[in-house]
Amino acid sequence: MKKLCVFCGSGTGKDQKYGEEARDLGVALAKSGIGLVYGGASVGVMASAADGCLESGGEVYGVIPQSLVEWEVAHSGLTELKVVDSMHERKQIMYDLSDAFVAFPGGFGTLDELCEILTWAQLKYHEKPIYVFNQDGFYDHLLAHFRFINKEGFLKEGHLELVTEVKGLSELLEHLSKLPN
Repeated sequence: MKKLCVFCGSGTGKDQKYGEEARDLGVALAKSGIGLVYGGASVGVMASAADGCLESGGEVYGVIPQSLVEWEVAHSGLTELKVVDSMHERKQIMYDLSDAFVAFPGGFGTLDELCEILTWAQLKYHEKPIYVFNQDGFYDHLLAHFRFINKEGFLKEGHLELVTEVKGLSELLEHLSKLPN
């Protein structure tokens, strides 16, 4: 396990716990020698994860479309920042750089990234682990909806197993520690 891709919000949310947990993740990744791959912004939960990792001596790789460089305010202090032409290119490069994925709290962009990487796994384009960080039940409704989609016949039982729910940082780190180098 060399690099973890973190899908998360460019906003901070209504509770500071989202940023705090993301910062703690960044710190933990740095201490574990795992690089952080993310959307490249210097704002929101995204920045908290990146800054925590950087401040603890870790490596952070950001990927941001040119159209969002000013809007999301591209992070200028990363190990590497790739500026790309499109969201599709952003997701492809984030995938290429990463050994596993985790969705932290976020909005439509986070859900888009999570659902696309799940779809790629469903279509057998990859077998990389995918986690949902269900901090304080943030993703309870989404996970319930996945089960509903299955119940209604639009998602096979085995496809529910493509995503692993983790409820805390220690649980996520335990999963990551079991992945091959």
